[in-house]
Amino acid sequence: MHSQTISQWQHSHNFVSTNPKGEKRTHWVLWLTIITMVAEITAGSLYGSMALLADGWHMGTHAAAFMITIFAYRYARKHADNRAFSFGTGKVSVLGGFTSAIALGLVALLMLVESVQRLFSPETIHFNEAIFVAVIGLTVNIASVFLLKDDHHHSHDHSHSHSHSHDHHHHHDHNLKAAYFHVLADALTSVLAIVALLFGKYYGLHWLDAIMGIVGAVIITRWAWGLMKQTSPILLDGNIDEVYQQHIIDTLEADADSKVSDIHIWKVSANHYAAMISLVTHAPKPAQDYKQLLKNFDKLSHLTIEVNRCQD
Repeated sequence: MHSQTISQWQHSHNFVSTNPKGEKRTHWVLWLTIITMVAEITAGSLYGSMALLADGWHMGTHAAAFMITIFAYRYARKHADNRAFSFGTGKVSVLGGFTSAIALGLVALLMLVESVQRLFSPETIHFNEAIFVAVIGLTVNIASVFLLKDDHHHSHDHSHSHSHSHDHHHHHDHNLKAAYFHVLADALTSVLAIVALLFGKYYGLHWLDAIMGIVGAVIITRWAWGLMKQTSPILLDGNIDEVYQQHIIDTLEADADSKVSDIHIWKVSANHYAAMISLVTHAPKPAQDYKQLLKNFDKLSHLTIEVNRCQD
């Protein structure tokens, strides 16, 4: 029976990155976005502006994304040490991002259909009122950009490295970075709406309003597709890039006659990788020796090595 502690050989499964300041500012941006969204959708419906409606729904998708982001932070933090999750809750925020992408795609489709309908069946636009509300929306977007501008670069990582040293790594906060680009895209859509309304008012190009609605739908679709491409490989345990993996194999096989018989490296959060590696050798060493060989591969946060003696 063991009489000594085994803590030095145990892995940490807390791969949750925290950013309290950024999370708090996301709350502020969320409320600003919701208020402006309601104003723009109401004004777009009353004054007949598809560009304004598109901007309002665009802000609505961002509000939903912000709520998902905040929920993901809270849920991941609350269940960080819950053993029901084999590798912790690092993927909760990734799942939230993928969900946001699906919602964005559906809203973009609705916007596209409505814009095309209005292109062939235009409605009367109250330009002065619509321009006024659009300018307010742009002002809110600019304020939101400045609120999130710096915070998406700083997050604090409480996980341990694979060598079990208690290092603290700093990573980009991908959740807030996505929120930052959300409000940048929103500001762009607001500009498109204002341009369409101004050209419609002064040059009679009423059709441009519907065109800008289509452009807004395209912007949202591109963002949604990019987010799906970024998150889906993580959720499906996509492998690390081949060059990095081969470098790991070469490092291990440079030691004596060791051969890597099996290797799996996958993401357990937005920033952390886990690895399971099987080795075959005539002269086995303790697993810790092989982990020491990989100490400079800082992407590996959770490393398990199996060592087999070659029998031939």
